[in-house]
Amino acid sequence: MRIYDDIQLDYCDVLLRPKRSTLASRSEVIVEREYTFKWCPRSLTATGIVAANMATTGTFEIAKEMQKLRLMSALHKHYTAQELLQFLKDNAQAFGNNDLLFVSSGVSDADYEKLKQVMASKLINNICVDVANGYSPYLINYIRKIRKDFPQALIMAGNVVTGDMCEDLILNGADIVKVGIGPGSVCTTRKLTGVGRPQFSTVIECADAAHGVGGMICADGGCTVPGDVCKSLCAGADFVMLGGLLAGHTESGGEMCTKSFQTGEVEMIDDKTCAMRIEEKQYKKFYGMSSEYAQDKHYGGMKKYRASEGKVVEIPFRGPIEHTLLAILGGIRSCMTYIGAKRLKDMPKCATFYRVNRQLNTIFGND
Repeated sequence: MRIYDDIQLDYCDVLLRPKRSTLASRSEVIVEREYTFKWCPRSLTATGIVAANMATTGTFEIAKEMQKLRLMSALHKHYTAQELLQFLKDNAQAFGNNDLLFVSSGVSDADYEKLKQVMASKLINNICVDVANGYSPYLINYIRKIRKDFPQALIMAGNVVTGDMCEDLILNGADIVKVGIGPGSVCTTRKLTGVGRPQFSTVIECADAAHGVGGMICADGGCTVPGDVCKSLCAGADFVMLGGLLAGHTESGGEMCTKSFQTGEVEMIDDKTCAMRIEEKQYKKFYGMSSEYAQDKHYGGMKKYRASEGKVVEIPFRGPIEHTLLAILGGIRSCMTYIGAKRLKDMPKCATFYRVNRQLNTIFGND
């Protein structure tokens, strides 16, 4: 048994230090970046925000909105091959290509057969291999297999939280390693298993390790506000994957429901009768992909040998996702002007952090 007693930090434990800057306006910063990869021979120009490959956020509808702003999406695993192929064909006609999309895959034989069918179409060349425990030897073997079969592909794989495993995945064929175990808003892995690591420290270590062997990382989970995305990019993340921030919108998956509340106000029904005013609010379901709800919905039920590692929440309906995406991009631009980073790639070079005990004044709520 061993204990690492150095301090481990989350996004809420730090704030960025502002610096003297020559940037006079947010409009001067460049939020797109040209990415080149260790194994994939293609380059890619994008802002490194990725919609998570959850059933509620890795949807076709969100993908369309993300692409309009040069943002990326990892389509969830539960679309059929036929559904994916039809969407990819239509999407390529609308946007010219599918370069900002990932097709997601597990590591089973059935996942591989579906992946082969989709990749054979030549409509997409980006793969996201997604397993809960990236330390399994099955993941390394699967990465080797698909790198051999699809040498031109851009491969993202995870999830892990340590530098050594980032290096292993990259050296065995991954271009991008997805990092984060348990930081997601509807993930209960830490609660159920006791396994995980604070996400800010995860990003710092994994980015350093990945960059050292020519790879990149995607920080997956833990961003609750646009400022967390900025901190992640400043900590060294090349890509940041978002779930909860993109849930609850018109384009998000999940069932819509309506709830009634008493407002505390009284309204007159007639001259002699009054009643409490009732207000209706709309909500959308958002759930972790290892939750019992997801297992029942997508896998035919929870297997007896496993437990639920996710939860189901109902998020107040947020309307169209465009407003949220613009707020995230606006936060990144503003952050860049505060720290003096003209290019997205410069953010880690320009970043200095304060360790803090509190980052927000919540006297009037958390909004």
